[in-house]
Amino acid sequence: MATKPLPLLAATCALLTGCAGHAANGALDSTAQPSNQRAMQSDICPAATKPVSIPVGSTFREGEWLRDAYSGARVQVSDGQVTLAPAPNAEGLILLEAADPQPQSFEWAGATVYFAITDRFANGRTDNDHAYGRHDDGEQDIGTFHGGDFAGLADRLDYLAELGVEALWISPPVEQIHGWVGGGDQGDFRHYGYHGYYALDFTRPDAAFGTEAEFRELVDQAHQRGIRVVMDIVMNHPGYSTLQDMQDFGFGGLFEGFEKYLPERWGDWQPESWENLHAYHALIDYDHPAWSRWWGKDWVRAGIADYPDAPSVTLDPVKGSLSFLPDFRTDSKEPVDLPVFLAEKDDSRARNLPNATVRDYLIQWHSDWVRRFGIDGFRVDTVKHVEPEAWAELKVAAQAALDDYRADHPDAVLPAEDFWMVGEVFPHSVTRSHYYDNGFDAIINFDLQDDALAGAECLPDMDSIYAEYSDALHGDTPFNVMSYISSHDTRLFSSEAHQDPQLQKRVAAALLFSPGTVQVFYGDESGRADGPNGSDPHQGTRSDMNWNALEDPQTAAILAHWRQLGQFRQRHPAIGAGRHQKLSESPYTFSRVSDDDRVVIAFARR
Repeated sequence: MATKPLPLLAATCALLTGCAGHAANGALDSTAQPSNQRAMQSDICPAATKPVSIPVGSTFREGEWLRDAYSGARVQVSDGQVTLAPAPNAEGLILLEAADPQPQSFEWAGATVYFAITDRFANGRTDNDHAYGRHDDGEQDIGTFHGGDFAGLADRLDYLAELGVEALWISPPVEQIHGWVGGGDQGDFRHYGYHGYYALDFTRPDAAFGTEAEFRELVDQAHQRGIRVVMDIVMNHPGYSTLQDMQDFGFGGLFEGFEKYLPERWGDWQPESWENLHAYHALIDYDHPAWSRWWGKDWVRAGIADYPDAPSVTLDPVKGSLSFLPDFRTDSKEPVDLPVFLAEKDDSRARNLPNATVRDYLIQWHSDWVRRFGIDGFRVDTVKHVEPEAWAELKVAAQAALDDYRADHPDAVLPAEDFWMVGEVFPHSVTRSHYYDNGFDAIINFDLQDDALAGAECLPDMDSIYAEYSDALHGDTPFNVMSYISSHDTRLFSSEAHQDPQLQKRVAAALLFSPGTVQVFYGDESGRADGPNGSDPHQGTRSDMNWNALEDPQTAAILAHWRQLGQFRQRHPAIGAGRHQKLSESPYTFSRVSDDDRVVIAFARR
């Protein structure tokens, strides 16, 4: 019946990062499955328990007293060496630092960033769990809101501090589409914007996540603990249209007489037994003139009514539509007024800006979060699908907003003076690209995840990777990357390791000793398992944080190990920011040195 619903369909949105993962970013083909399937246990190199001699003379002075950060044992350098046994639970690791290490200045290149999907992390208050009339689905709740919020994040900040976390990356906090779209290729679950990538109003927080006061309290409490806050943002697209939003905001239209097929509240529509959740599109007239009351043809490409069509991203990666999401016309030089639905939305902070383009509005809306709340940085979604100059402009605006916040809060310890931006550019590796010349301080490194299993099995296997990263990052024009072992767009390490507790423990070293910034995905430190995913293979990576599992002795041991290594990395920015130098093959030993910060790390195997 309807011939033009496809540009708004979520049926093909099997990847979700802002429809996360984005088919255009290539995550479906390249990262959906583990790249190196190994026989568990048989390849794990056994750790030594007896004393070993460790060469440290190139890093520490003769006679200098050192401390093993894991066991607390103190030892003096003699003939350029120290002799120590790994602590019983250290998996063969010896973490050497000066016996009385001096406090070091924070460096993003040495930082540990913790990424939490707000809705799936911790539920601080239950009265906002069904904001805007959203429902559980009574089944697996694959794509529904689960209740996590700003209050829950704030309650867990001490937990993050104990992990050595220095920055908290939160999923987009902005108000999401109120309704749902059919999830996965098969339309087999209701897919709400729980992840934050389906924005409706960029100027206010989603009520399910909490209030502005609660967001401010989260940021302030994080800053008091020395934890920076990095806000995930999207400038490529808003969220899909939904039946509920059509009803709530009076945009779009149904085919004549088809309203009788809808319940009083349109978001409660149910498919017939022979239909899936994509079937509601047959009710909608995508040529109806009332689509002018949605984002409008001057704001987005969507292929409906008189809107301009978005080309395939294979034809135009900047102007193309990602997963059939409406594509913001950030390239347009024409001034625009507010979309009708936003202009009429009573609680929106959006206002008409004189002679402003779509890009101007989006930059204003995002930088306003910095100016009002003191955000320390942005993690930017789908970077390669927006013009590079837009990111350069955003960085300038965000820095000005941060300067304004600091001027208004002169006694604040944080945020720091310089605004930080890290971008998602699939499949970026440890190379310096033009994005660094357009506002970005770091780009996400997609390569480390493929090497993490080998590193967990035997840390010496990471040496060539560490050396490659270090040489690249400290080249003629230094740069930074952010590496990870799990993400919401690809897979969880716990699945790749088949829930093997020893590998989940050991992978902490492979990640946390990597040069550059590192990202811990919530539950990496506790072996969080995949949840249900329906016909979308990535939904399971956003399972609820496994807080109850922390009471299990095995999980507690994994967490304790991550804490030891995380706190060691936090004390020593040189681990991420310093140069890597291999000192010994047996025991495998390397140093990281940056200015006056020095560490030697050894792995002793039997």
